[in-house]
Amino acid sequence: MRVVVVGASSGLGRCIGVAMGQRGEQVALLGRRLERLDEGVEEAGPGAVAIRCDVTDGDSCEESIAAAAGHMGGIDALVYAVGIGPLARLEDIDAATWSNVFASNVTGAALVTAAALPHLRASSGVAAYLSSISASMTPAWPGLGAYVVSKAALEKLVEAWRVEHPDVGFTRVIVGDCAGGKGASATEFNAGWDPALAGEFAPIWIARNYIAGSLLEVEELIDAVHTVLRCGSSASIPTIAVVPRPPA
Repeated sequence: MRVVVVGASSGLGRCIGVAMGQRGEQVALLGRRLERLDEGVEEAGPGAVAIRCDVTDGDSCEESIAAAAGHMGGIDALVYAVGIGPLARLEDIDAATWSNVFASNVTGAALVTAAALPHLRASSGVAAYLSSISASMTPAWPGLGAYVVSKAALEKLVEAWRVEHPDVGFTRVIVGDCAGGKGASATEFNAGWDPALAGEFAPIWIARNYIAGSLLEVEELIDAVHTVLRCGSSASIPTIAVVPRPPA
């Protein structure tokens, strides 16, 4: 299976991309930081390729997807794992931050999908997009308004793609609290958060039971994504939720 993973420089995207290669799939790791992608390729194994991609740039999306398809001879599966989430009160979020969040979390997904669509249609392929429980399974989390709104928009985008192109399997992968990877695969989602602001909002999230009290092991998420990607051309999984079990 020829798999493109976008957002593979770090975090869950890197975990998924490296795991797909280690499980025998042919994989293209896409992201902004080429040196990090090169390290991921070494872990993923033979046949993996690193391709720089800036999802906020339309030309970069087209060029990187074309390069991936050219290297692998086509595309059977696409994983969009990009997700940035500034911690801020809604009234403090400026226009530039809103624009950046949507460009990364939503518009980039649309541009990458449009570029990959001819290849996915040719292979009756699958596209999976990592979302969050905060977008559809819990009320909005205070302090993460921009992220939550963008992921809700992403989920609707996936539905819209499915309606217009039923010959491709489009899947929303809703992810709960996840332990993530280690080292270069560790999450950078909260990088740059104001510790004082995090200390203010975290107790609210806990008190409202938004946080399960346990963490999903990243291998469980990888297994679920792999199952989605290997779904046959005659079937699809519209939505899958992978969440940790509450502590005993």
